[in-house]
Amino acid sequence: MLRRIGIIGGTFDPVHLGHLRTAQEALEELGLDRVLFVPAAAPPHKPGREVLAFQHRWRMLELSIAENPHFGLSDLERRLPGKSYTVNSLRKLNEEFPGAKLFFLVGMDAFLEINTWFLFSELFRLAEIVVLRRPGHGEGDVEDFLARKVSGDYIRDPSSGVFTHPEMCPVHYLRNTLLDISSTRIRKLVAQGRSIRYLVPREVLSYICEFDFYALGRDTGFPSARG
Repeated sequence: MLRRIGIIGGTFDPVHLGHLRTAQEALEELGLDRVLFVPAAAPPHKPGREVLAFQHRWRMLELSIAENPHFGLSDLERRLPGKSYTVNSLRKLNEEFPGAKLFFLVGMDAFLEINTWFLFSELFRLAEIVVLRRPGHGEGDVEDFLARKVSGDYIRDPSSGVFTHPEMCPVHYLRNTLLDISSTRIRKLVAQGRSIRYLVPREVLSYICEFDFYALGRDTGFPSARG
């Protein structure tokens, strides 16, 4: 039975090595049984940008995690109606995994804007929040944000570094490896006909080449992907 489940959401357009490495480090650091990747079906924070069809983003994730028995995929947000709000997803995941403890992984940039999310305060009652570090930010930013935007009752445990609360779920600060990789940058590189080799898994690169996604140029840095 799964007791400790990490949740990593996003558009994954496309999934890249930064996503995968972060998930692996969270798995080990937090003693998780599994990390579930939950691709958004209708992301509310991507206005004005066309996102690759769900089935293609799903397939790239599927190819990326195939060899890791501790990684899994959930089509939850495709099954839920309307926009892919995190609060609805975490509610449903708590129903699907009764008795399990959920750990929601979120990048520092997104965390510092989490107060703009739909019913954001409920997130802190549905899962333990795991903040992923980013350049230019640190643990102090997490502490300050919690005090100003969430609850002044969050206290950092000096022995573990975890922020605890008498009623809400703990908040963790994960000192993950800083990899300067983003899906936005990958799409731009592809559109410019530049290499994305070593930024995405080999299988994802082959898939992007096969369907000519992101206005793919001829020079992928991985010629064998086109056969």
